Amino acid sequence: MSSPLPAGFAGFNFDNTYARLPERFFSRVLPTPVTNPELIKINHALAAELGLEPGLLESAEGAQIFAGNIIPPSADPIAQAYSGHQFGHLNPRLGDGRAILLGEVIDRNGNRRDIQLKGPGRTPYSRSGDGRAALGPVLREYLVSEAMYCLGIKTTRTLAAVTTGQPVYRETALPGAVLTRVAASHIRIGTFEYFRVHNDQDGLKILADYVIQRHYPDVQAAENPYLALLQAVMQAQAKLVSRWLQVGFIHGVMNTDNMSVSGETIDYGPCAFMDTYDPATVFSSIDRQGRYAYGNQGAITLWNLTRFAECLLPLLDKDIDRAVEKAEAALADFSAAFNGYWLAGMGGKIGLVAASGDDEKNHYRFSAVDAQRRSRFYARISPAGRVHCVYKRVLS
Repeated sequence: MSSPLPAGFAGFNFDNTYARLPERFFSRVLPTPVTNPELIKINHALAAELGLEPGLLESAEGAQIFAGNIIPPSADPIAQAYSGHQFGHLNPRLGDGRAILLGEVIDRNGNRRDIQLKGPGRTPYSRSGDGRAALGPVLREYLVSEAMYCLGIKTTRTLAAVTTGQPVYRETALPGAVLTRVAASHIRIGTFEYFRVHNDQDGLKILADYVIQRHYPDVQAAENPYLALLQAVMQAQAKLVSRWLQVGFIHGVMNTDNMSVSGETIDYGPCAFMDTYDPATVFSSIDRQGRYAYGNQGAITLWNLTRFAECLLPLLDKDIDRAVEKAEAALADFSAAFNGYWLAGMGGKIGLVAASGDDEKNHYRFSAVDAQRRSRFYARISPAGRVHCVYKRVLS
């Protein structure tokens, strides 16, 4: 059992809307205490954004909180349920196998933010895993997520990192650590897939309504709010991934459970900034086919969005054929949106203040990569029959 917070300790003021959703959305679970937590780093700037006192967080009690040994009074720890396509194959039951959401806070700008512990021990979704994190990946996520933030790219952030005083066992024994992650939310495309897999249309509607209210409130006034939600998530993902390409970032594992519907970069597992430009660059030891290579990230974004659209079909229209038509029409806009964000960003890098109709043609002409390879990349984003064939397979 986790220890109570000492009397008089002021800090987090949680308001936990996700934990008030139906219980099939998550499992309530407490972190597993560790023996000797020690603070590595507090993110002072982020703490200030969240209305927290960095000096207080750097106390002995703060280290206990970030290790999961102490649970703040207003927290409601849960592990979220979700599914996901991993390297193109559906896994119906994933969920937070080594993460626990402590709760949500309202930051000083009025934004709702999740506070999650990553590596606090086993949950009902851990399967054969230990639910722990090693120090190396914790430090990598801290550094890379803050680098992305400073580059102006939407991302989850790290509030704190602590060592646990206990080893974790992978190929060898490694020092254990826990990372405290802050996100607009931890709702993924895979979260929607979870309700589709279980044929839970009521849960799907509850989730979609929740996401609209939390992330895209403007679409509530749309004629078809769920179609507008698909379009909004598509725009957010197109903008996000185009920004990755502009800085040479390779996510490494763009599974649907690693894609946030809020449009933030999430889950810094295998990832890197490319040193030498080559679209075929891969940064994951298990991605032997190059599915998530740098140059494929735009196409994979569309593939993931197609999975999202499949989940939303029952909400788009009662008539399934009309629902498919609406989804296809929405996704057909992806290529133009993605290329527009990409060209605008690349133009900005060299001082072009306005887009030109010749920009894409000139990109082919002056790219360090041959035009044939780039043409294949663009063709893979929006071939005419791709989305139709995907839906035909799903609905057959």
